[in-house]
Amino acid sequence: MLGQRRPLVAYLCGLVTLDAVAIVYFATSGVFRWSDLLTFTALMACGAVCIEATRRLGMPAGVYRDLLSAWWLPAALLLPPLYALLAPIPLQFLLQKRVRATVVYRRVVSSAAIGLAGCAASLLFHATAGDLNALVRGDGRPILVAVGCAVLFTVINTALIAVAAHTADPESHWREVLWNRENLLLDVVELCLGVLVSITCGLNPALLVLALPPVVLLQRSLLHAQLQAAARTDLKTGLLNAAAWHREADTEIVRARRTGETLALLIVDIDHFKRVNDTYGHLIGDQVLVGVADTIRSQLRDYDVVGRFGGEEFVVLLPRADVTEARRVAERLRSRVGRMAVPADDNMITVTISVGVAIMSVHGDDLIELLAAADLALYRAKELGRDQICLPATVVPPARRPGSEAAPS
Repeated sequence: MLGQRRPLVAYLCGLVTLDAVAIVYFATSGVFRWSDLLTFTALMACGAVCIEATRRLGMPAGVYRDLLSAWWLPAALLLPPLYALLAPIPLQFLLQKRVRATVVYRRVVSSAAIGLAGCAASLLFHATAGDLNALVRGDGRPILVAVGCAVLFTVINTALIAVAAHTADPESHWREVLWNRENLLLDVVELCLGVLVSITCGLNPALLVLALPPVVLLQRSLLHAQLQAAARTDLKTGLLNAAAWHREADTEIVRARRTGETLALLIVDIDHFKRVNDTYGHLIGDQVLVGVADTIRSQLRDYDVVGRFGGEEFVVLLPRADVTEARRVAERLRSRVGRMAVPADDNMITVTISVGVAIMSVHGDDLIELLAAADLALYRAKELGRDQICLPATVVPPARRPGSEAAPS
C-alpha cells in the first residue's frame, strides 16, 4: 500500500483509522445483549454459506459484484451500530481465504468502507424508525425509513470507494468510478434483498433458513454472468478478447449483409511498442496498453465493436460507417492517442498509432477478407513512416499477405 500515491495512502489510512475508532467507541459505549449476538451470528453464518456455495464457481479478477449486502444491511437495521461495523470483517476474511486471495489492504479498506456505510445507516434507522417491531409488523413508515437507510448505505459505500479509485487515478472521470446502469440495477436488487431479509430476520432469526436458498441462487447466477463476461474480456485492457471480438464481428457483418448497410474495419497498431517495453519495462508497457485501449474506447459509439488482438494490436468494427466516416474515426483515434501521456518515473511516455482501414463490399465481403485488407493497409502505413492511416487500393484475396499497393490517407 505504501507504494501507492501519497494522497491515496493518506486517504486509505484515514478510512481504516476512522473505522477502528468507531468500533472502539461503540464497543465501549453500547449495551451488550445476547440476543443481538445470536442474531449477528446467524446473519454471518448465512453470509458464510453464500460464500462457500459460490466458491467453486470462482470469482472474476478485478472488480466484481456479490449480494453479501443481503446480510450486512440487516445487521445495520436490526442491531446496534457496532455490529454494522463488524459485519464485513469475517465475510471479507472468508473471501480472502476461501475464494480469491488479493492484496490484503484492499480487503481491509473494503471492510472499513462497508462498515462505515453500515454504521451511518444504522444510526439513522435507529434514530428515526422508532419501535423496531413496527418494521416486523409491516408498518409503512418504518419500511420507508429502512429503504432510505439502505439507499444511504449504498451511496456512502459507493462514494468512499469512488474517492479511493479517483485518488489512485486522478485522470479518470467520476462517471467511470461511480454508477452505470448495470451497477444501479444491482444496487436496487441488493437494497430489496437487504430490506426483505431484515423483515424476515426481525420476525424470527430461524426464518433465515428460508431466506438463504433464494439469495444463494441469485448470487450464483450473478457470479456466473460475471464469469461469462470475464471469459470474453482481455484482462489487461478490459476490451473484448480476440475470440469474442470475432464472434461479435461476424454477427455484425451478417446483419450488414442482410440490411445492405455499410461497415468499416480498423486495425490499430502502437508504433515502436517494443521500445517502450525495452526502455521502461513491461509494467509501464501494460499501462500504455491500458491507456491506448481507454482512449480508443472513449472515442467510439456504444455499438462499435472493439477488441484486442494480442500484443499491441487492436481491432475496431464500425457498423454503418462508410469510407468517409471510417477515415474520420481513424484520424480522431490517431490524434487522441498521440496526445495521450503515461507517467513513468520522471518521464511522460507518448506513443503514436498506425491504422489500417477496410470497407465492406469495397475491400472484402466477409470478416477474413476485411481483416486481410486492413492488415495490408496497416503494413503499408508502417512502411510509409508510421503515425498515419492507410486504405488498401484494391480488393484483397483472403489468403494474401500484405505487400500490394496501398493508398495513404
